[in-house]
Amino acid sequence: MFLVDHPYVSEFLKETLRDNALPVVKTPAARELGLLPGTSMISEARAAALMNETATPTVCATSENAFGWIAEQSGFGQLARTVELFKNKATFRRLTRSLFPDFAFTEVETEALASFPIESMTLPCIVKPTVGFFSLGVYKVSSPEDWPETVARIESEIEHIQHIYPAEVVNLQSFLLEECIDGEEFAVDAYFTSEGEPVIVGIWQHRFSSAEDVGDRLYSTSRALIETYLARFEAFVGEIGKLADVKNFPLHIELREAPDGSLRPIEVNPLRFGGWCTTADGTCKAFGLNPYVAYYKQQRPDWEALLKERGDEVYSIVVLDNSSGVRGNEVATFDYDKVLSLFSKPLELRKTDYRRYPVFGFLFVETADWNASELESILHSSLREFIERR
Repeated sequence: MFLVDHPYVSEFLKETLRDNALPVVKTPAARELGLLPGTSMISEARAAALMNETATPTVCATSENAFGWIAEQSGFGQLARTVELFKNKATFRRLTRSLFPDFAFTEVETEALASFPIESMTLPCIVKPTVGFFSLGVYKVSSPEDWPETVARIESEIEHIQHIYPAEVVNLQSFLLEECIDGEEFAVDAYFTSEGEPVIVGIWQHRFSSAEDVGDRLYSTSRALIETYLARFEAFVGEIGKLADVKNFPLHIELREAPDGSLRPIEVNPLRFGGWCTTADGTCKAFGLNPYVAYYKQQRPDWEALLKERGDEVYSIVVLDNSSGVRGNEVATFDYDKVLSLFSKPLELRKTDYRRYPVFGFLFVETADWNASELESILHSSLREFIERR
């Protein structure tokens, strides 16, 4: 069954739910999100009963906001524990310590950040909320001299973001400090079958503007990318799945390939694919594969056939995250048409409520190659050139 929740459900997912008769739990959020007439709905009580009938229910959430609902249901104890195992980044690091025994990390209470001896960490390091989302509160610390300013920025950001998402999505009570993982970064959508076998349903490379960049601006995929990494990533996801002993479970994992070719997980986002209906929807645009249906029906994609139909084109998701330094409530207008004019083949633009969330929207585009100038341009933009202030 599917749990839909704020902040966003795409028209593509709404059509997928209706056209494939995928059952949606009729939560208060589901009633507010404008699902299409004809969508198969089941009551909360029926959903709870179905989940109690099996130890590994087939559940997919469109948003981590739904985790609060799961936690409240007395019959979902095992599912809630599995979600927490992945969602809490410190718990996840402890889970995978046997795979990466030399990986350095520590959890610090927020009020203790200012007094934490940063020199005890191997620098540079990454600091991020133990329970977080969307690169909120994520910073890179390169030297001890950077630490006071980083703590000040975290404290300032807490005031801004603590009311955007519920505590199950972003909890700012503690932060995880961990060593930097060098190499190329990837975002992988996958699920585990009823037998616990891993199945990859999407691979995207997370592209950065510089070594200091920790944002979410650009994700790209292509036939060559899938062909290069499919087998290795599926085996890697399988190792993590065995540690956690998960079945019938979708996830969105972020990982890096180190210069020596080894793979390291950054984090695992449980029970969903890419947030805000991004990577799963983008995979369908790129390759004609619908990850939502593949998971629900336990279908293993025929990647060879899917990729045979594609050439060298590159598909990208442009996250128009607000890195401008201008708060959303200070923005009079955002020039979406000007953004679109940068691209030779935009596929879809999705606008968001940028006064409520720190993102102006999401843009799906196709380019002829990996190094298209339009991708480089938007990757390095602060987006100030599209903003008219109040």
